[in-house]
Amino acid sequence: MWAHTKESQEKITPLLALEYLKEGNLRFVNNLKADRNLLRQVNQTSEGQFPFAAILSCIDSRTSAELIFDQGLGDIFSIRIAGNILNEDILGSMEYACRIAGSRIIVVLGHTKCGAIIGACDNLELGHITGLVAKIKPAIARELTITENRNGQNLELVNRVAAINVHYTLDQIRERSQLLRDMELSGRIILIGALYDIDNGHVTFFDQKP
Repeated sequence: MWAHTKESQEKITPLLALEYLKEGNLRFVNNLKADRNLLRQVNQTSEGQFPFAAILSCIDSRTSAELIFDQGLGDIFSIRIAGNILNEDILGSMEYACRIAGSRIIVVLGHTKCGAIIGACDNLELGHITGLVAKIKPAIARELTITENRNGQNLELVNRVAAINVHYTLDQIRERSQLLRDMELSGRIILIGALYDIDNGHVTFFDQKP
């Protein structure tokens, strides 16, 4: 499998980009990696990169987007931060990926059993972690169905908050970046959320915003 060129990237629609990611995760789950020569891709991308997707995911060592979606060098922008939260630098990175580098899709990828979510549910206060988990608290507040054991030991709560946090981050992207909002409204890109299951490797994509 070859690295993307400017010409091949320009032919990718947002929906096709989404399909590439779904197909890649299916290969990953079935242990059927695409046949690619990574050293060749190093040489092919030495003069430039043309990724078709930007993926915001957690720093969890089990959630490498390149592996989960079976992508090679130069295929995706991988943005990683605990709890897949949003800040100004990440927004700028997303804007660069789509407006300058031509990516067609932004995925906010949460995952089950997320340590950052657990920390937020447990009101963890420790160094700079305190400020980080505070950014997840709005997602906890949006979870209204579980009334007992609202702490990090309750994995049902943790996983529900992980999904809500993905939606919250998407809302924040649309609210805080007019550039990305306009690109989505014009159909140039898709913004979509997804949740990775730590237990089986499967990615569930959420419904797109109407």
